[in-house]
Amino acid sequence: MAEATANGLGQHALHAHDAPVAPAHAEVHQEHPIKLYLVVWAWLFILSTCSYLVDYFGLHGYLRWSLILIFMILKAGLIVAVFMHMAWERLALAYAIILPPILVLVFVAMMLFEADYTLLTRMTFFGAGP
Repeated sequence: MAEATANGLGQHALHAHDAPVAPAHAEVHQEHPIKLYLVVWAWLFILSTCSYLVDYFGLHGYLRWSLILIFMILKAGLIVAVFMHMAWERLALAYAIILPPILVLVFVAMMLFEADYTLLTRMTFFGAGP
């Protein structure tokens, strides 16, 4: 009975043989080879160089901005996937990170398509302006 009230709350004290046993694989630490990080670093360097070359060659208009955005998205994707370890996460967490920017792009595209109608409506009801 002394064991039952040893902690002062009337609960049994845990003994070594009563403690829950953690699975053996719970403490395994995964390390990625250094080659992976060097390859990603090289790709980031190449994409940054390409982004710089867009300005160096003096590209203008939609081609310039399209290339800059493509290079930016590729670099951000590499950083998120490898350096932030997103490539090895559960699919639900990956969707939680990837889905919102995709939805923002969809909404921006919807606004671009709707812009002409909005401008036409403003011009019709409010005039050309001062």
